[in-house]
Amino acid sequence: MPSVFTPIPSEIERKAPGTGGKPPVDRRPTGGGGGGGDDEWKNSHRGPRESLHRTRAFVFCALAGDMMFFVVLVTLFYARQAGTHMDPRTLRQIGDWHPILLPPILFLNTAVLLISSLTMEHARRHIFREFDVLEEWLGLGKPALRRTLPWIAVTLTLGLAFLAGQWMAWRQLTAQGFAFDRSATPASYFFYLITGLHAAHLLFGVLALIACLITLSRVKRVETRQIAVDASAWFWHTMGLAWLVLFGVLVLGQ
Repeated sequence: MPSVFTPIPSEIERKAPGTGGKPPVDRRPTGGGGGGGDDEWKNSHRGPRESLHRTRAFVFCALAGDMMFFVVLVTLFYARQAGTHMDPRTLRQIGDWHPILLPPILFLNTAVLLISSLTMEHARRHIFREFDVLEEWLGLGKPALRRTLPWIAVTLTLGLAFLAGQWMAWRQLTAQGFAFDRSATPASYFFYLITGLHAAHLLFGVLALIACLITLSRVKRVETRQIAVDASAWFWHTMGLAWLVLFGVLVLGQ
């Protein structure tokens, strides 16, 4: 006599909790794509911190490209020093690189830029100070904003002072007879090229600081203010480091 099998249901109906049955189990949907609601579980840390990390990654990638550009510039600087030309009288190859005397104001400009990097770091630390940020989140005031704004303003002032000092250095070099024209020597040409390109980058940093001040004054979201200050700070620090390297090349590399 054939055996009779009782079909086992794929899922037994559970009784309500408290009546002896099994408690209900949360089930995640696994719809056609296989992902379903799993994203909400895996991405539980999305928020301001992730936005900050994404912005930092973008800034770091852009700055890495800029640093490679300056590396190429320094390489060309040293390669040009090996250039020679033939003396028609002696028929000998002689070097055409003649070092120039750097304007003394460049040393003052370097000190100004280093101080501005310190003030920018103070601003960055104040905007991330946990106790002050917590007060802003709770609507108890804006202590982080009040502490950050003055340091941003000081950094902006020092940055403008640095650019004005660079302009004075170019004027002093022109007064020495090394104008940026067709008669420029290779050494003076590279001086204008190196300092001018760095000044252009720093001018972009000054514009970023102005935008940062506007963001701090008009935007209410704390995380947006933090991202603006953090991105501006990393850019400013990188330009300060780049100037130290370039200035060292101009002083010692000739």
